[in-house]
Amino acid sequence: MNTYVIMTDINADLPEEYIREHGLEVLSLSYMIDGETYDRNHPLEVGEFYKRMRNGSMPTTSQVNPDQAKKAFTACLKQGKDVLYIAFSSALSGTYNSGRIAAEEIKEEGLFPDRKLIVLDSLSASLGQGLLVHKAVQLKEAGKSLEETVSWVEENKLNLCHIFTVDDLFHLHRGGRVSKATAVLGTMINIKPILHVDEEGRLTPIGKVRGRRKSLSALADRMGEQIKGFENPEVFISHGDCLEDAEYVEKLVRERFGVENFVINHVGPTIGAHSGPGTMALFFMGNQR
Repeated sequence: MNTYVIMTDINADLPEEYIREHGLEVLSLSYMIDGETYDRNHPLEVGEFYKRMRNGSMPTTSQVNPDQAKKAFTACLKQGKDVLYIAFSSALSGTYNSGRIAAEEIKEEGLFPDRKLIVLDSLSASLGQGLLVHKAVQLKEAGKSLEETVSWVEENKLNLCHIFTVDDLFHLHRGGRVSKATAVLGTMINIKPILHVDEEGRLTPIGKVRGRRKSLSALADRMGEQIKGFENPEVFISHGDCLEDAEYVEKLVRERFGVENFVINHVGPTIGAHSGPGTMALFFMGNQR
């Protein structure tokens, strides 16, 4: 059986120690803040990134380009390894499309006729994408073939649930998710939106509550509606520099549903640039999105 590499991109928000432990390959997206460009190899400390956002800095981001993806794919293929690339949602970035273009170019050049290169659209984001990658890693480490892993990911990715809230509506307004009037009024009366990533991989509002603590509880409430019939040996939580809130959500999930294993990590800058400080997101396997 040929060995294969699982590759993803930085938008999966997986901890660096996880990436190293499981031998993942990770494509980097760049972002610019205060006139300087950063990426995975030249990062800005995450706390400093969010501090700058809170002080009014407005970051911008760039997607993976086809040449970057092609170079990363080729490096693995040259080592005699097949590649499974699980990409950031195509509805949120052109990164998946860049990976697809790169794969087509490699195939047309015919340089690695005995190798397999598969590019999948995760239709997921942040640690939702990360949890999907984690499931693929578990299958690979259990001895499943590339084809078996691909089949499971494709059949189950729409059962990967994303539930999240944000603390500042103006960042959603910048991204075109809410109107300026909604952002202004919602801020005045302390309205917090509840959103999810839908079946097409888009960010979509599904509710709203008044107050931060209620919005955090609403994440667990929604999870309770969706997990019936599904096992969740682990749950992933990402946050926009608000660890105490993440730990509060972890406590709710642990107490309500008996989950023992959690991965908690920051929403990285390339997604945090659009969701803002105070973002809280919960990821698990459940009913169709």
